[in-house]
Amino acid sequence: MSLAQDKPALAQLRRRRFLDRVRAEIAPQLGPGPLGLAVSGGGDSLAMLHALAALAPEFGWQIAVATVDHRLRPEAAAEAQGVARAAAQLALPHHVLVWHGASAAQGNRMDAARRARYGLLAAWAADLGRVAVAHTADDQAETLLMGLARTAGLDGLCGLRPDWDQGGVRFLRPFLAVTRSEMQGFLQASGVAWVEDPTNDDASYERVRMRRALAELSGVGITPAGLARVARHLAAVQADLRGIVAEAAARVLREVAGGLIVDRAAFAALPDEVARRLLRAALIWLSGAEQGPRAPALARFTAAVRSGRAAALSGCRVLHRGPAAHLLREPRALGPEVATGTLWDGRWRVTGPAGGSVRAVGADGLAQWPDWRAAGILREAALVTPGIWHGDRLIAAPILGLGAGHAATLTASFGLFLLSH
Repeated sequence: MSLAQDKPALAQLRRRRFLDRVRAEIAPQLGPGPLGLAVSGGGDSLAMLHALAALAPEFGWQIAVATVDHRLRPEAAAEAQGVARAAAQLALPHHVLVWHGASAAQGNRMDAARRARYGLLAAWAADLGRVAVAHTADDQAETLLMGLARTAGLDGLCGLRPDWDQGGVRFLRPFLAVTRSEMQGFLQASGVAWVEDPTNDDASYERVRMRRALAELSGVGITPAGLARVARHLAAVQADLRGIVAEAAARVLREVAGGLIVDRAAFAALPDEVARRLLRAALIWLSGAEQGPRAPALARFTAAVRSGRAAALSGCRVLHRGPAAHLLREPRALGPEVATGTLWDGRWRVTGPAGGSVRAVGADGLAQWPDWRAAGILREAALVTPGIWHGDRLIAAPILGLGAGHAATLTASFGLFLLSH
């Protein structure tokens, strides 16, 4: 058999081996059921699309595909249509999700685009419940190198999370142990072409510089697959530490009316790193921020909690009453007024009879409800709980016991948040 005749057989072997790996290592992470795929048209996401589509009947996945057009490059619309054609060939539904905020984005446009991308995907996948994205071992290695360049601590060296929740949707990164070259090799063996984003060669982006550095490091045995394994080891340590912090939280604080009440003496006895992580998580949970504050600011805030001093950080504040420290939202940092049934302040969902809008109870609301003290919570805490308003009239404040038929619930308790972040 000639070399030319061998090529198709070798391609089929390469394709089959890749699918066998997906079958053994990735399919068990997913389980059956509806599954959204975020596909850009690049090699990584197209490989994910073709591999999972090939195995969908075997594993019971009902796949839908979405492409986000950020309107940052003129080629993006054509690339989205290319993905639509690929999905149609695989008999899969496809949607193009357009971000209209590119022209108004301030500051770091790439970060704004990333936030918008996951927001659009979460809204699209509300009925699916989960979305897979195709980050690879190379992305993981680049992220780890970026953390090293910033002299990051443990959290900054754990790389990309394998999964997380956003907007009620579970996002998954099942290909983090697979290299980019393996993904592209599968496409080549399958006869599938892909597009290259020109920004992948733009050295003004930190990630591109790390990609080039990785190519040099491979000569001394530092590879994307190896660095991805390092990130997994560090993430395992981080998970153990997360459990320790959750146990400490159960001992030293309690959740009341959307805030946290901390036993200051018990908190002062915690190891420094546990105390720091506990407060960092509290500030993220309270504020709805994606990331915690910078280390120096967090250190000052931690010292204030321990010493009984008032302080504010990340749209939150600490107040001291007797032996307790109260961690609350700052009134000026609360989210805007929203319709009933819509998420308010990024974490409260108020349900009940139609009509009215949701905003903080505030001083005006307390003045209209003189019996609010029966709820047994601090005035500063009552001020920032959700209220249902008709104009200037407070008609319900579920946390304070005003207004039958309405309910206010948090998207996640602090205990659950600690274990999942």
